[in-house]
Amino acid sequence: MTERDANGGDAGPAAGSDFGQAGQQLPLSEDELVHREALSPNHDERTLPISMVVIHYTEMQDKGFAIERLCDPEAKVSAHYLIGEGGEVVRLVPEEKRAWHAGVSYWRGHKDVNSASIGIELDHPGHAYGYREFSEAQFAALVPLVARLVKTYDIPRANVVGHSDVAPGRKIDPGELFPWDRLAEYGLCLARPEKLDLGDPFDNDAAFYLALERFGYDITDGHAAVEAFQRRWRPERIDGRIDGEVRAILYQLLLDRDRGLAR
Repeated sequence: MTERDANGGDAGPAAGSDFGQAGQQLPLSEDELVHREALSPNHDERTLPISMVVIHYTEMQDKGFAIERLCDPEAKVSAHYLIGEGGEVVRLVPEEKRAWHAGVSYWRGHKDVNSASIGIELDHPGHAYGYREFSEAQFAALVPLVARLVKTYDIPRANVVGHSDVAPGRKIDPGELFPWDRLAEYGLCLARPEKLDLGDPFDNDAAFYLALERFGYDITDGHAAVEAFQRRWRPERIDGRIDGEVRAILYQLLLDRDRGLAR
């Protein structure tokens, strides 16, 4: 069996792996969207139907170590998929199983996000090792994978989120450079509202926090929740302040949802 390139074409039997020797040792996949398979022991049974996709970054310097860690029983972490910067997709946990990627998290009433979600890790240095744009090849591999998941499980666009959205007090990945706008162009996540309705229903910060919780965020740490909201919806300025623009964006998102435009 020959190996495929990131676009599904024949890359030849001698092609290397995005993850170095650790990746080359993995068996090839028969799935047209997946290049290699590595069954991580870090999973258990779901208690909820799949209704979410959570996107992460690995924040590791050693590419091969990403696979090793996600498959290490001592680490107690995993994800369903890992995508290399060259576009190589590795399946780590079967979709029907509960991977351990979100940790303590919350989204729209779900406290067990792991049971309700598919976790996708993007190989990336993260903020700790030189944060940068995500590669084109990686994004090109991510799009069809998310598209299939959204179609297969009828996942609402509002439930395709980042790790920082579901764990604002602990995580900031995939971060402000992740191209949510481009993913939204494919109809795979919500787009940032462009036209903001006039008006502001939030009399004070407490009202804003309640609205933020209504939209889906855990507001236990209010400042962190606002930063997470900004990171996703206003990434050019992340300061944790509830300013007029942030209030307007949240108001528009809630209006769109109430009008049935934001599923």
